[in-house]
Amino acid sequence: MSFLVSEELSFRIPVELRYETCDPYAVRLTFHLPGDAPVTWAFGRELLIDGVGRPCGEGDVHIAPADSEVLGEVLIRLQVGGDQAVFRSSAPPLVAFLDRTDKLVPLGQEGSLADFDAHLDEALDRILAEEQSAG
Repeated sequence: MSFLVSEELSFRIPVELRYETCDPYAVRLTFHLPGDAPVTWAFGRELLIDGVGRPCGEGDVHIAPADSEVLGEVLIRLQVGGDQAVFRSSAPPLVAFLDRTDKLVPLGQEGSLADFDAHLDEALDRILAEEQSAG
């Protein structure tokens, strides 16, 4: 992917895309920015699917085709507070990745995984414990 610093400046960075059946609703993108520790963002698989074809997303993650007339590149905007980062990716690798996720867990069948509820409960308990210990 390309990290868009400004209209005139961008540079290529390695990005790892991951999908885990233990968290079937999410995809993870790990960005390897030069000089920084890798940063991983997790967001809904459906958001990425929808964003390849049309602008979508609310809150911290927005995904949209770079050109509404041609399916060629996709923009991914990640935002934390007032800071944001924009990445540009060719659409075909994203579509191929999403196709592989669909082969693992077909879209709409995420809830059929027997242990998903247990993993969700464990994750929620861990998040609540972390928040209580931090506050």
